Amino acid sequence: MASLIDSIDERTKLAGTNHLEVLLFSLGTNDETGRNELFGINVFKVREVLNVPEITSAPEMPEGIEGFVSLRGDMVPIINLQKFCKLNAKEKPSILMITEYNTHVQGFLVSAVDTIQRLSWQQVKEPPALLSKRLGGLVTAVAELSDNRLVMIMDVEKILADAGGFYDDSVFEGIDKIENAGKYKVLFADDSAVARKQVAQTLDRLGVHHVSVINGAEAWKALDKIATQCEREGRKIDSEISVVLTDVEMPEMDGYVLTQKIKADPRMAHLPVIMHSSLTAVANQAMGRGIGSDAYVSKFQPHELASTLKQILNKKVSVN
Repeated sequence: MASLIDSIDERTKLAGTNHLEVLLFSLGTNDETGRNELFGINVFKVREVLNVPEITSAPEMPEGIEGFVSLRGDMVPIINLQKFCKLNAKEKPSILMITEYNTHVQGFLVSAVDTIQRLSWQQVKEPPALLSKRLGGLVTAVAELSDNRLVMIMDVEKILADAGGFYDDSVFEGIDKIENAGKYKVLFADDSAVARKQVAQTLDRLGVHHVSVINGAEAWKALDKIATQCEREGRKIDSEISVVLTDVEMPEMDGYVLTQKIKADPRMAHLPVIMHSSLTAVANQAMGRGIGSDAYVSKFQPHELASTLKQILNKKVSVN
C-alpha cells in the first residue's frame, strides 16, 4: 500500500497547474443511512498507508484518539475517523493512513482505501451547509469524480485542532500590537474554519485590520474589485490592502495560482503575498518562491506569522 504514494517532488509539479491528487477512502457503511460514503485527503499530506499495527492505549485519551503506535522509533498518535465523524458502522477500521501536517505526524484509522484521483481545484467546491453541519464541520469541500461519485474532502486541520493536536489560546501570548497597526489591512484566504480563526486571532493581537475569504477564487474576485475601484479613483490598491495571506490548498483556485495572478497583474503586482500552509516540504516552499511569493509561513505557528507580517509591513514603511 505504501507504493500508492509517489515522491513529494513529483507531486509538487501539480501545484502550479491548479490540480491536486486525492487519496480516496471510506469509513464503512453507515448503520443509519445504509450508505458507504467516499472521503478524500490530499496525497501531499499522506506519508504511507499500511495495515493497522498494534495500538497502545493510554488512560484519559480524548474521544476518537485510540492510542499510539511505534513507527520506526517515533510514537505516532492514532485517530479513529469513524468516531470523529460519529459514524456507526459494523466494519471496524483496518487501514492506517500516516499523515504529516505542519511537521506533526499522526495516523488516521479508516475502513478501506480506494484509489488516487487527480482533480482540478475548479472541480472542488464548498460543501452544502447541511452536509457540513451533519458531519460537524469536518468536511471542507466536495468534488464530483469522472464516474459521478461524490467525494468529501476532510478538513483535517479541524480534526487535529479538536483532538488537541495544534494549539490553544496560550500560543498567542507575547504577540503585541505593531506600530501604526490601524493603517494596515490584510486580506487572507483559507478554506479551513480552524485556520481562519487562528489567522484572525493573530491579526487581532497585532491590531491589524483584516478581511477573510474561503478560497483563492473569492480572494481574486475581491482583489480585482478593489483594484478596479482604486484605479477609478486614482489610488493604488495598497491604500486598501497591505498584504495578501493565502493558504496553498483551496477549492476552485489554489494559493499558487492566486499568487501567480496577483504578481502578473500590474495593478497589484507590488502587493506582498505570504503563503500560509501546512505543506512544509522544501519543494513546496521553493514552488512558492518560484511563483513570486514574498514569504512562506507554516500554519499554526502564530509567532512566526506575526514576525513575518511585522517584517513585511516595516519594509513597506521604509519604502514609502
